[in-house]
Amino acid sequence: MNMLFAARLLCVLTVSAPVVLALPATRVAAQRTPTYEQQQEKINAWTVGLAAGLIEGAPLRLASEMARVVDDGANLHVLPIVTRGPTENLNSLLYLRGVDLAIISADSLEEYKIQFPELRRHVAYLLNLFPSELHVFVRPEIQSLQDLAGKKVNFNTLGTAAAYSGPLIFSRLGINIEKTFIPHQVALQQMRKGGDMAAVVFITSKPVDAFLRGQWEPGFKFLPVAYDSKFEDYYLPATLEAAEYPALIKPGERITTIAAPTVLVSYNWPVGSDRYRRVARFTDYLFNRVDKLQTPGFDPKWQTINLGATVPGLTRFQAAQEWLDRQGRKPPDKQ
Repeated sequence: MNMLFAARLLCVLTVSAPVVLALPATRVAAQRTPTYEQQQEKINAWTVGLAAGLIEGAPLRLASEMARVVDDGANLHVLPIVTRGPTENLNSLLYLRGVDLAIISADSLEEYKIQFPELRRHVAYLLNLFPSELHVFVRPEIQSLQDLAGKKVNFNTLGTAAAYSGPLIFSRLGINIEKTFIPHQVALQQMRKGGDMAAVVFITSKPVDAFLRGQWEPGFKFLPVAYDSKFEDYYLPATLEAAEYPALIKPGERITTIAAPTVLVSYNWPVGSDRYRRVARFTDYLFNRVDKLQTPGFDPKWQTINLGATVPGLTRFQAAQEWLDRQGRKPPDKQ
């Protein structure tokens, strides 16, 4: 009898006890792996698109360096985007999905004056990256800007800053020229050989290698361009110094010119929106880490960055202004 009772009790215990199955390790891991949708959401949550410019241009290099310094895995990921140039960058910022930031020449806003009269309310700047100085380089027989009227002047290839800003500046000066858009190296060779190319126009940060390394006969020179009311909306006064171009400017002399600010801008997203939060996080990361960009291995232009520098005609992105306010900094009137 005792043996029968013990057998029945064992049967009951066996049936009523909870059953624990040992799952293979691979199935446990699979249950914890995020779904495709979750992974997609995670990767996109803090990704910022930055329209940078032509692959050979300085803005794309600066964009890549910013992306490297602010990278924080899933917390912030910047995608530099190759475009057709400064004007295209602004176009991408206004109309292309996924673009939150752009590097532009300040005067590219002129392109939209008629079709987008409220543009300045939709674009805000984060940082005045560097000035791009106007270099008007001419043959010996040219003595003034007016001498260029009706003559060939090269503005580099389409999509570059010179190709957009150069003709705009000459239009403001009221000088009608014959515009060409060929590589500057080709145009400079034509100038050397005494052809009908009278001048080349560079709009880029000084000094320019072509003028430092090139051998120029006496008389080749930069022409001065006066800064006045015609240029107050987008440009800044600038100079070309003898120390920068010792073979072309005499010691103690300086050539007056103008500069177009190259600017990091954002679409002016509504405060609190998803896109605003992304740009705000990027702003904090960049401003807090700008000292890393000023170390060897990065573009020397970062050495002259002034976080408080203003940009003619634009207002500062709110998160950038708040960062400056927290640091107790007051932006200067001009860079």
